[in-house]
Amino acid sequence: MNRFARLATRVLAVPLGLIWLEPAGEAAGALPECWPPETEPSRDELECCQRVAESGRPQFLAHAEQGGAAFAFAGVPLLGGSGEVLGVLAVMDPSPRVRSADEVQDLSDLAAACSAQMRMRKRSENGRQAREATEGAVQAAEGEAHRAQLLLNRSELLLRASEDLADTSGLDDVRQRVGDLVSGDLKPVCIDLVLLRQSGLHHVRSPIDGDWPAVPESFDLGSPWPAAQAVRENRLIVVDAVPQADGAASVPLASPAFGTQDLATAVCLPLRGTRRILGTLVLGWDTPYAIGVEERAVLTTLAGYTAQAVERALHLDERVTAARQLQRAMLTELPDAPGLELAALYRPAMRDDMVGGDWYDAYPLPKVANDDVRGGLALTVGDITGHDMRAAALMGQVRSMLRQADHDHPGKGPDQALTALERACRRLDVPASGTAVHAHLRPAADGYWHLKWSNAGHPAPLLVTADGVVESLPQHDILLHPGLPQMPRTCAGRSLGPGSTLLLYTDGLVEERGADIEANIDQLAHLLATAQPGIRLPALLRSLLDAVAPREAQDDTVLFAVRIPTGQLHENGATWAEAIAGR
Repeated sequence: MNRFARLATRVLAVPLGLIWLEPAGEAAGALPECWPPETEPSRDELECCQRVAESGRPQFLAHAEQGGAAFAFAGVPLLGGSGEVLGVLAVMDPSPRVRSADEVQDLSDLAAACSAQMRMRKRSENGRQAREATEGAVQAAEGEAHRAQLLLNRSELLLRASEDLADTSGLDDVRQRVGDLVSGDLKPVCIDLVLLRQSGLHHVRSPIDGDWPAVPESFDLGSPWPAAQAVRENRLIVVDAVPQADGAASVPLASPAFGTQDLATAVCLPLRGTRRILGTLVLGWDTPYAIGVEERAVLTTLAGYTAQAVERALHLDERVTAARQLQRAMLTELPDAPGLELAALYRPAMRDDMVGGDWYDAYPLPKVANDDVRGGLALTVGDITGHDMRAAALMGQVRSMLRQADHDHPGKGPDQALTALERACRRLDVPASGTAVHAHLRPAADGYWHLKWSNAGHPAPLLVTADGVVESLPQHDILLHPGLPQMPRTCAGRSLGPGSTLLLYTDGLVEERGADIEANIDQLAHLLATAQPGIRLPALLRSLLDAVAPREAQDDTVLFAVRIPTGQLHENGATWAEAIAGR
């Protein structure tokens, strides 16, 4: 229950959330970590939950009263299999607030997933009771020992299913756990999990399946396959193999994923979600398999647990996918920069629910009127605090605002742009916090470039010269945070010669639990110094990530490199810097 309360507060961007349970009438054991310590929900808040439970309908109050103080309340009932109220998923905001249609839908979707899990827990208790009843039957009927043992195994299977499928993290995890569950007792030789998407049935494959036959990734819902028929008719379908003539090739049974495997029996189990049929679970045996009334009940219950896990995974996958798409859409396409080589690499965290605020950016600096300074490039690497959709959205705002700051202050340094960014965030109440390195790179004479940078609490950039000497650029100021006093930003400068490479990165590259961050930075510097001469920047960044970053990334990571090539001339014979200045 805590997970859904936490997820509701993150999705709706509110500080308080809880699961109110019926008939206990309290939020015992379901207060997330975001609730203020040593506090409990007020009587007014619990009474709002009570009214939702009594009416059985969602309530979204933009202005409620609590001891004379106003607060916003949103609550959706959690329903059992027969429509009974099991509790309420509620979020509260100390300030009055009107919920958008998307927020109403998000909370309703979370309540539906939470209701499914509560129903699954209830069925788990039924499984335990079935096991106890079976154990009593074994003791009372010695003559039916084999049948009682079989029933016991099936009850234990369902109990394990209710537990193992309650905390799956994605569709691949659901597919693998179902395979593990049925392989011990039911012992099918083939398993296929097929999900309905846009009038087509798509196979969910597991890494443990090995090589699959050459079959399409999906097949039509209207096809004659029994797996499709089970979805269309919403019923369990058993298929027995038809004897083939001697020498005739065997026909795939029930699902095209089974290829030419010689199966004797297959069963197609519809996966019934709370609102629609989600797909089919298909099991196949290479010997005739009898499916009586009791076996049908076991398989149907197993399909019910699977459907609940699939529905929950689909909902969370959609949320995470939307956040990742938002984040990737805001990662910059690097500009064409004559006289420079640019490359960037982004790696997300391994956990699907970790959507971070790391970003990189590069764009031409505006020209300055009555000034010979031209061809400049702005470079940024930053990390907004948080690992959720809110962090990704804030990252997009900060990225755009920093670009605007550079264009509003032509000819000024990167410290002025960061100062303008902070000022704008405070005035517009944008709660952005984190770290960033912002730099300006302009061409100078004889193939040199001049670098100016301002560091807001970010890991120090590394500079490697043409002769392999690596230098850290440690100058930095305090990080970006709305709660800190606004201090003057400083700026440092450095001349970069031909063959120099500048590396900017986020802490996900060098930070690992239980490891020394300084040792990791030293390793990174050593790899830069000993890199193969002439290696392309994308290959260099990939090798640094593989060698230094944690294998199981707990944070997303950005690497951004800029190189000044050696001895490259423009087509008119001038150096690149001279050509850019001439433009």
